[in-house]
Order: sequence, then structure tokens, then C-alpha cells
Amino acid sequence: MIATLQGQISHIEDNALIIEVGGVGLRVFVPAPLRTRSKAGEMLFLFTHLQVREDALTLYGFESQADKDLFNTLLGVDGVGPKVALSVLSSMTLDAIQRAIFADEGDLLSKVPGVGKKTAQKMALHLKDKLKPTDALSKLGALADYDSEVLAALTALGYSVVEAQAAIQSLPKDAPTDVEERLRLTLGYFQ
Repeated sequence: MIATLQGQISHIEDNALIIEVGGVGLRVFVPAPLRTRSKAGEMLFLFTHLQVREDALTLYGFESQADKDLFNTLLGVDGVGPKVALSVLSSMTLDAIQRAIFADEGDLLSKVPGVGKKTAQKMALHLKDKLKPTDALSKLGALADYDSEVLAALTALGYSVVEAQAAIQSLPKDAPTDVEERLRLTLGYFQ
């Protein structure tokens, strides 16, 4: 029904943006990275998904068609609703999700708030059939065992999977393979 919208951000809420479109303020639930980058007064174009329920019309917005498609794919997983799907997109990028799925590290999905181990397994199984590996993904390969441990430690400390992976990717190529030293170096990324 509402495929896209373009308007000015009038207000930023905890989990949504209020976007003025033709004199009407629409509450659009968006992934956290988009919300934190947004500023009141900016113009914004979003691909949208409208959820129609008996008691509510809820609008979800995404910067790209790929993010919207991933959201819709996640909704196809048994036990995953819009809030959990949005939480996944708030915690992980499409590349991070693809890496987790195709490197058989589906347990990374269980680190997303609201996703348990069983739901993560269902998502991994469902997404493996639906997602296509990208060329960039095949060049990156899977995380080394020591980087998987560093990722687990960073997420246990409260960093999101996206933040943890960015910190790991910022390490120099000649960084030591000792887990404790790599963890110390990645913590420096956040300062």
C-alpha cells in the first residue's frame, strides 16, 4: 500500500522517526543505525513496509530496497515478527548477516536482542535458502577462530555485532593472533 515515502524528519523518538509528508506526521519505525544518524529537519527517502493489524497500522522504513527485502524475508521465519526483524537489522548489517549464514556462524544471530538460540537456528536455516552470497563476501571468508572469540567477548561486553565486527576489521593485518591481545586492540577502537 505505502511502498516508499519522502519527507522531512520532524522528531526522533526512541525507536522511530516522525516524518512530515504533505502536512501529516507519520511515525516510521526504522533500524537503530539510521535513527542515530538522522537529524530533525533533514529530508529522508525510505522504502517502507506497512503492517496492517486489526488495532493498528504500523509503518517500517528502510534506506535501501535490500534492507526492506531482508526485513520481509525475516518475517517469513516462524516466530519472527516485525520487532525482532527490526532488531536484527538494528544489530547487524546485511553483510554481517550473510557472513554469519554462509560461514556457518548462525549463532551470531542469537546475540541480537530478542533472538534466542532456537529462533537464530530457524533464521539461519531460512536465510540460507533465501540469501545469495555476494562476491565481496566470498573474498572476506569466515572469521578466524581467534576473531570469533574476540567477537563473542565484545558482544558479551555489550557492543553490538556490527560494532564488534567493525572493531575486528580495523585491526592491522600484522596484528598478533593472541585472543587477549586482539581483544585489547579492538577495545582501543572504541575510544
